Amino acid sequence: MTREKEIYKVTLWGSAGNLALVAFKAVAGLLGHSPAMVADAVHSLSDFVTDVVVLVFVGISAKPQDESHDYGHGKFETLASFFIGLALLAAAAGIIVSGSMKLADWWGGAELEAPGAIALWAALLSIAVKEVLYQYTARKGRRLGSQVMIANAWHHRSDALSSIGAAIGIGGAICLGHRWTVLDPLASIVVGLMLVGVAWQLLKVSMGELTECSLPAETEKEIEDIICSFPDVSEPHNLRTRSIGSRMAIEAHVRMDGSLPLQVVHERATAIEHKLKERFGPKTHVTIHMEPMK
Repeated sequence: MTREKEIYKVTLWGSAGNLALVAFKAVAGLLGHSPAMVADAVHSLSDFVTDVVVLVFVGISAKPQDESHDYGHGKFETLASFFIGLALLAAAAGIIVSGSMKLADWWGGAELEAPGAIALWAALLSIAVKEVLYQYTARKGRRLGSQVMIANAWHHRSDALSSIGAAIGIGGAICLGHRWTVLDPLASIVVGLMLVGVAWQLLKVSMGELTECSLPAETEKEIEDIICSFPDVSEPHNLRTRSIGSRMAIEAHVRMDGSLPLQVVHERATAIEHKLKERFGPKTHVTIHMEPMK
């Protein structure tokens, strides 16, 4: 199975689970009079929307390089991760606003309706389903080297966290009596704040790639070590690196004995390129510029 088809398969399983949870949690939230569960249903809906984003953008990012995209279309995968972060941030904001409005009503003397048991059961089911989807998607994303799948996995995990908060709030409101119904909207606010943190991490990584941020220092050090592993090559400099979706681009200048024949120099540059691709993937873009020793 190709990388693209495997990403499609994983995402379709996730979207099916999300769609089922949206329907069940929305009904449970309305019948159980639980704003936390309704907010959780909205979060699951945002998960389903991001699944659609993944399905659309992964197909584009898998296209090979062409005349208009010399480095391929990998950045579309990064763009999808960015949109997922925005969707998660929007879902978090909606949850916080909704919970804050309920909390303000309670502070003003209004009585909040106690949630029903069906809302609690919906939260517990959601925790189990979303954690399974997180583990499945994250494992596949790491194996395939797909940032967008890992981002989508965190969207599943964030929904599980949202449901945990909802379960605590709903369960507390049910078990502790009518005076503690405020725990339901309080739980939704706490969950919303947690989701803001997750969204920020996704957006930070995506923005780094979209703005041509260099690879981590330890990765660049490994690249230099690989180059220096060839005994007749020295002084790697002007190293430039960046991510292109799930791929990497590496450019470096190195020095060799200026009296060597051009054929030998070319063969050494090709050998360095092959070794870097063995380490970082066959689709890594590598450019090695040879210079004579001073």
